[in-house]
Amino acid sequence: MVIITVTLNAALDVTYRVPSLRPHTTHRVLDIAERPGGKGLNVARVLADLGHHTVVTGFAGGPAGDELRRRLAAVTRADLLTDALVPTAGPTRRTVGVVDAASGDTTMFNEPGPTVSPAEWASFVEVYRSLLASGEAGAVALCGSLPPGVPVGAYAELVREARSAGVFALLDTSGEPLRRGLAARPDLIKPNADELAGLTGFSEPARAARDARRRGARAVAASLGAEGMLAVTEEGLWRALPPGRLTGNPTGAGDSAVAGLLSGVVEELPWPRRLARAVALSAATVVAPAAGEYDRAVYEELLPQVKVDAAG
Repeated sequence: MVIITVTLNAALDVTYRVPSLRPHTTHRVLDIAERPGGKGLNVARVLADLGHHTVVTGFAGGPAGDELRRRLAAVTRADLLTDALVPTAGPTRRTVGVVDAASGDTTMFNEPGPTVSPAEWASFVEVYRSLLASGEAGAVALCGSLPPGVPVGAYAELVREARSAGVFALLDTSGEPLRRGLAARPDLIKPNADELAGLTGFSEPARAARDARRRGARAVAASLGAEGMLAVTEEGLWRALPPGRLTGNPTGAGDSAVAGLLSGVVEELPWPRRLARAVALSAATVVAPAAGEYDRAVYEELLPQVKVDAAG
């Protein structure tokens, strides 16, 4: 069974590490790392490492897009990743993260992404429909921001296409694209606490998640940072807690959680086991040396220690 990940605003992630980040000064860069980025691509790398066949689609263009695709072909378990990215005339964006080696803090600079033409959007939709119609897709993850030119209701359209094809649809975005996407009734949304509050107006996560379900989501899995994850589903409500508070770089932690949830869906795991996997992967991403990656040994150590309780 194949999992499709959609990254409409893919990026080439560039990380600089400096001894100490200080405004208005010149910095000597200790080292530079580049990797394929964007939420759906992060999800795909983790899924492949977990042993799941994954197809990545979205947009890629220009020199940064070429480099992204080259690096995607070289990642661990690239044999389980299929590149179905659609070319664009505009260049793929870069995200630049500057890591302060003294404090461990990361400062991010995110470019807006290429302007996608109506013809390019139509080409993507055609590729997306063919992937859904292949008969091999078990789930699709619709992840991240929308680049300029893509309709604000794009995710609603893509959720409806997945539902028509009988494919499980997870939506992980924010703001108006999330609000509109909910109307198409995705099977699962994965907001963080701030995104959920912005969507519903409620700061209490359980109340906000219930409201999001009333607005259209069949299930809600909310990332709560150090407090783990809350899931409100047709089967009940669960809270999952990591065994302790971990320090590190949270970049990509939510994407690893999405991979945990989706792998649990296609493996037909019960909700508590899906949540335990998602929280363990998220925590193992926070402590990993490279931003957006996860530490396999830490994940395997934490997985049996995640506490999942039914809360209603």
